[in-house]
Amino acid sequence: MTTTNNNQAYLVCSGDLRPSANIKCWPMQQQMEEKLHIALQKLGWTIKRAHTYDEEKGHGFIDYQHVGIKIFREIDKKAPLIVAESVWQYSHHVLAGLISHEGPILIVANWDGTYPGLVGALNLTGSLTKADVQYSFLWSKDFTDDFFINKLQDWLNTGAVEHDYTHVKAFEPTSMKATDRELAAGFAKRIQDGKVVMGVFDEGCMGMFNAIVPDALIHQLGIFKERLSQSTLYAKMLTVSDEEAHAVLDWLLKKGMKFSWGADPVNELTKEQTLEQCKMYIAALRLADEFGCDTIGIQYQQGLKDLVAASDLVEGLLNNTERPPVYDEKGKELYPGEALPHFNEVDECAGIDGYVTYHLWRQLGLNGDNTLHDLRYGENFVVDGKEEFVWVFLISGAVPASHFANGYAGASSMRQPPMFFKKGGGTLRGVSRPGNIVWSRIYIEQDELWCDIGTGRAVELPKEETERRWALTDPQWPIMHGVLDGVRRDQMMAKHKANHIQVAYVDGDFEVRRAAEIKAAALQALGIKVNFCGI
Repeated sequence: MTTTNNNQAYLVCSGDLRPSANIKCWPMQQQMEEKLHIALQKLGWTIKRAHTYDEEKGHGFIDYQHVGIKIFREIDKKAPLIVAESVWQYSHHVLAGLISHEGPILIVANWDGTYPGLVGALNLTGSLTKADVQYSFLWSKDFTDDFFINKLQDWLNTGAVEHDYTHVKAFEPTSMKATDRELAAGFAKRIQDGKVVMGVFDEGCMGMFNAIVPDALIHQLGIFKERLSQSTLYAKMLTVSDEEAHAVLDWLLKKGMKFSWGADPVNELTKEQTLEQCKMYIAALRLADEFGCDTIGIQYQQGLKDLVAASDLVEGLLNNTERPPVYDEKGKELYPGEALPHFNEVDECAGIDGYVTYHLWRQLGLNGDNTLHDLRYGENFVVDGKEEFVWVFLISGAVPASHFANGYAGASSMRQPPMFFKKGGGTLRGVSRPGNIVWSRIYIEQDELWCDIGTGRAVELPKEETERRWALTDPQWPIMHGVLDGVRRDQMMAKHKANHIQVAYVDGDFEVRRAAEIKAAALQALGIKVNFCGI
């Protein structure tokens, strides 16, 4: 058993399950740990790594849950512990050890868009919040800035870090018009009385403990899970004909969507991969119809990733009201004139939000197409003569085409990165158009459902800046340049309890604050505790 030494913190790092991702991302983790070591050294502290580089694997990440459990057995439970994350990580690799750890815990992320380190850290903090584990959280570009150093010193002195939450207020519907309150209450009552079926194609994607809503909590909303297997989805794909797949693809091509096809399936998107995705799209709708699902989530990145092309193009199509028509075996059109809201990576918190938003927006006369994004990165940029912090909201492909200026004509499909998606498949890629948005996140804290909600806008950046940001992150993925009203970067990082953020446009003359308040009131009427964030 390792014993605690004065001014020594232990370090662990959780990684991906996929060896190719861990090997490629390992140099970035080494750079981060080196900078972190220097920062601590200047404050009179040292780091002791609790696990070593594995020569055979080619990296030093914790890459399985059982590996993490064994490593934590050798760490003094009362020792100060740093979890350093520069990549996407599976939270369950370290969750068991962190739940039983008794010493102060600090999650540290590097402010870099190259790999989803910020995304991974936010997933871990959201998971720890759900698990009721006390922790502190910090982030930095180079680990030399005053914000990071001062708060790191606080953690070393006290075992805790305090952040600014002045942007957060408990939502009070008292200032709303009576008619809007009644609309929200009536909407919530219809959900609870009528019930909603949530189709879940395998839970627990990529260690996202924070994304699993316990049945007892979700039932209170009037939402009930239909647990489906991805093997069922694969089997249903095998029953879809080539002609049916071609019909979906032809529809997209006629709408002007572009596909970056090549001949090398290992590194390029092929037409065959796209047609396989079209079969998945048809199969998903047929299974949703068979089981009466009102919303679905496909896990894909565990299980299906070893069998078929990516689900991301499918997810983007499902989230769009205007989409290729699909028919059952008897010729009946399925979900005509509607989206089938899809929650990426089986994030059930996003699934609740996506369903509520889609149908509430339609009742308000708005376009309900919505999506989740990763909070991937962000930098300052001058927008309309004013310097703003502009987030890079980025997701692997579930964005509806209606979020792009020219719809499908503004959309393209590029092959998913081979290190994550060995079977290929394309995204539904584009740049989100400028406009007002409502953003939100449902999460679990102290065994209760909460939602943080606010307003903002998607802004237009010069093409070269968009390309630069894509190059810094993943150029294959759809992007939104997001500015949040009244919420600074560090406030958002400190308070947001998830790797995902939900966004929906509020178009036309409809006042964006009013839309956010009606949504907040509807969620509150369902029994979710709501914070209004920002202005």
